[in-house]
Amino acid sequence: MERQIYLDHAATTRTAPEVVEAMLPYFTEYYGNPSSVYGFAASNQTVLADSREQIAGLLGAKREEIYFTAGGSEADNWALIATAEAYGKKGKHIITSKIEHHAVLHTCAYLEKHGIEVTYLDVDENGIVDLEQLKAAIREDTILISIMFANNEIGTIQPIAEIGQIAHAHGILFHTDAVQAFGQLPIDVNTCQIDMLSASGHKLNGPKGIGFLYIRKGVKIRSFIHGGAQERKRRAGTENVPGIVGIAAAAKRAAADMQERTDREIRLRDHMIGRIEREIPYCRLNGDRKKRLPNNVNFSFRFIEGESLLIMLDMKGICASSGSACTSGSLDPSHVLLAIGLPAEIAHGSLRMTLGAETTEEEVDYVVDVLKEIVQNLRNMSPLYEDFLQKQHQE
Repeated sequence: MERQIYLDHAATTRTAPEVVEAMLPYFTEYYGNPSSVYGFAASNQTVLADSREQIAGLLGAKREEIYFTAGGSEADNWALIATAEAYGKKGKHIITSKIEHHAVLHTCAYLEKHGIEVTYLDVDENGIVDLEQLKAAIREDTILISIMFANNEIGTIQPIAEIGQIAHAHGILFHTDAVQAFGQLPIDVNTCQIDMLSASGHKLNGPKGIGFLYIRKGVKIRSFIHGGAQERKRRAGTENVPGIVGIAAAAKRAAADMQERTDREIRLRDHMIGRIEREIPYCRLNGDRKKRLPNNVNFSFRFIEGESLLIMLDMKGICASSGSACTSGSLDPSHVLLAIGLPAEIAHGSLRMTLGAETTEEEVDYVVDVLKEIVQNLRNMSPLYEDFLQKQHQE
């Protein structure tokens, strides 16, 4: 393999050197358990408080509203399950969308087995929730609306402020999975009227195994993990001090260069999209063209399988992911692509490429050149493509 080009930053990111540097002392020098009473260990409580302050500041939140978790999936589970438990006397109805991350969808399926009713909202062809359908879905017993900030596959950004306004106008809690958005988009929990927000460290050049749940003061959910009195009695378990330091450092880093970084990513993203649309026929851009994460490029290519495309890209040193779930052993296409109306045969031929701060224009051009060749080679082996060309010729 001559080179490696990493275009799967929505899956995970490289931990930034300065983040690793900030974390290291808490593995070796300041390794005390923050719950211990002696000074050596208890001083880490200050570190945790400072980290909360750093993250809260980026959201317009209060320090005491940030609760550290093991990642975004735990935060999503906590928000949904604990809300169902705490507000069960008020109602047993939750609203979400059909394109949520599985951390939300599978949790909703779990809750349905325990007496909770869930409404799954449709989305339009770009993956955006219909606000009128949302309003129509609200019932007297609705206790929670959970809509992701931006989709992890197609990059579509939802009208979060409008959703928050609708939720609060009806006295309903609003949770958003912001795992893909935090560090990529400006977020103010007050402007957007967000009650709970999930995020993860490893999506923004922080470490894996750490995330947080923002819980607005006054929201009455309690523990999801039971045991000790950590996280103000809301999340038991010895705090992951190095991880917490890491996610705070990564968040600070992401905020410092957000505008410059995302402007650059948007330029490269649009350059890549433009070249693909001009130079590779029979393709479709998935997701909204403008209301889209700065680094997300997702295309469906007719007459090919996404798994074959990924394998051949990997042979060229290019790391990307498919819009299809075939790489996880499932034969079913992505639920997101089906929800936006793609036929299964087209959804199977999808590719997601997500740029990073270190991605260069030269790399983007190389990837498009390689992609053109691979797509054509795969189509040349496809009887469906051959039949299609024959019909086109006859017409």
